[in-house]
Amino acid sequence: MRKTIANQFARLLFGTCAALLGLMMTVSTVSAANPEKDERLFLDGLQARNIGPWRGGRVTAVAGTASNPYVYYMGATGGLWKTSNAGSDWINVSDDYFKTGPVGAIDIAPSDPNVVVAGMGESPFRGVMSAQGDGVYRSTDAGKTWTHMGLEASRQIGSIKIHPTNPDIIWVAVQGGSWGPSEGRGVHKSVDGGKNWRLVLATPNETTGAVDLKYDPANPRILYVTLWDNQRQAWEIRSGGPGSGLYKSLDGGESWEKIQAKGLPENIGKAGIAPSPARPGRVWALVEAQEDEAGLYRSDDGGKAWTKINSENLIRSRSWYYMHIHADPLDEDTVYVLNSPLLKSIDGGKTFSTLTVPHGDVHGLWINPENPKWMVNANDGGANVSFDRGATWSTQNNQPTGQFYRVNTDNLIPYNVYGAQQDNSTLAVSSRGHDGSIGREDYEVLGGCENGYLAFDPDNPRYIYGGCFLGLIQEYDRQTRTARSIQAYEEFGIGVEPKNSRYRANWNAPIVVSQHDPKVIYHATQVLLMSNDRGYSWTEISPDLTRNEVDKQGKMGRPYSNENIEVYNTIFALAESSHDPSELWVGSDDGLIHVTRDGGASWQAVTPKGVDRAMVNTLETSPHEPDTVYAAVHKFKSGDDSP
Repeated sequence: MRKTIANQFARLLFGTCAALLGLMMTVSTVSAANPEKDERLFLDGLQARNIGPWRGGRVTAVAGTASNPYVYYMGATGGLWKTSNAGSDWINVSDDYFKTGPVGAIDIAPSDPNVVVAGMGESPFRGVMSAQGDGVYRSTDAGKTWTHMGLEASRQIGSIKIHPTNPDIIWVAVQGGSWGPSEGRGVHKSVDGGKNWRLVLATPNETTGAVDLKYDPANPRILYVTLWDNQRQAWEIRSGGPGSGLYKSLDGGESWEKIQAKGLPENIGKAGIAPSPARPGRVWALVEAQEDEAGLYRSDDGGKAWTKINSENLIRSRSWYYMHIHADPLDEDTVYVLNSPLLKSIDGGKTFSTLTVPHGDVHGLWINPENPKWMVNANDGGANVSFDRGATWSTQNNQPTGQFYRVNTDNLIPYNVYGAQQDNSTLAVSSRGHDGSIGREDYEVLGGCENGYLAFDPDNPRYIYGGCFLGLIQEYDRQTRTARSIQAYEEFGIGVEPKNSRYRANWNAPIVVSQHDPKVIYHATQVLLMSNDRGYSWTEISPDLTRNEVDKQGKMGRPYSNENIEVYNTIFALAESSHDPSELWVGSDDGLIHVTRDGGASWQAVTPKGVDRAMVNTLETSPHEPDTVYAAVHKFKSGDDSP
């Protein structure tokens, strides 16, 4: 009975998109008289509880208020959170009000800290775990309650700014959908607190969105915004196109002109912009462009003429993911660039030094306009507050906001919950702590990395098989606390085009330990690999079970920046029949399903009609009926959000 219940819980949790990890357990008596009714009673009796872990996940937006150095908000992939004690703890303020999870932008009215506006949908979107939102929410009581204020079709919102003296005037930079054309891209303005909106800057085409929006602190009638022409496909990201550009308004956003000034590149990709509060007329722009043109630019005349100050790769690498810049409020020569590290220049952008933060991949920064020692940053591991210009930061180990891949459980008492946390590590969390609570002593880090499956013998989980990007896989021995690589072909694929790799492995490549023989491990690339000796040797037991389109296996980024972590034409779903160890089901990220009933000697294509190029996300065989399998598929990477 215990094993059956654990399996039920694993299936219930397997397909969820929740950012928080919760496990449920009750005791129920199930009879055979009315199994459907009894099952419903069993499920209705379950109660959720948060089992952590208490370490932060991806945060892309932060905001604070000059009037209170202890109050800050962070926009996580799982809602909006608030601290009233400078990061000692964070409280979720959105769960009862927001209909979607990821927050892309936040602003607090400078003239009334009770007014907070949040824009939904992650702006620095990833191809593997970023979600879209449903518009704008507004609070007039410092986050206690929220009202949805429209712009439902925005999908991703890049920036929000509230007028410095009138909290009813709001500008929203709508980035739009990442996987296809969407409505309402550009800059929207409201003069009645979000009750009504006007599109005051429409983008030149349906693949261009508004990303970085700021007003001149010396004159809020002057606004700057960057437009970004981009398109994600399952096999690449295009960052840059004819719609990209820098724009300026002199009348509060009512009209706009493209900045086509001397010194700027003619063709650009993503860009960030920051007018200096310390020196009127000074504007910074961080620009993605051709190699010899990309970098940090500065104008001292409001954007009429520009000079390239710095072209270091570190300030502009992986441009589609970063490219935000912030000017110090009091020092005209101090500027911050957000990238994998947090970078700071005190000589007008000529040189940069790295500020140590608790976690890399920095996406957001808010600096107190009256005291620049006080700031809060957003990164892929949470949010942190500093009172000393970034020399020290508050902890991220008090934020249960992680995103988890492929949750799994064992059959121990108490049972453990396993998963890979995005932008962190794999780990196992005990379902019950020895003292009644669950703390850091109740979870352990395992092999693999942020994105992989974890597979093991649920009755004896000594050996944990954890995956990582580009086909990396490890065996972790919990007894000796050591890990070893068991990659079938030892190749580190960074910089290698997928078509030139021996094995193409998905970011979230399946790993399965056989439920019939725990010595047997399966690892999926474009072919299915099997080992019966704990990964010391591997055998290919299938041909290429994908569409194998060479034209979709090259550089995954264009025209300016490359990307080759998220590989296409791969096996994405794998299931072993609980009735027959020779029966294996395989699904690909390009819409194919195959089955073998002889352990891989032969394979049959069994793709249902209508799947087309959808990603086969999950395959699950029935524990009750032999030869019955369920497939969960989606097409959001083709711009189709329908079920």
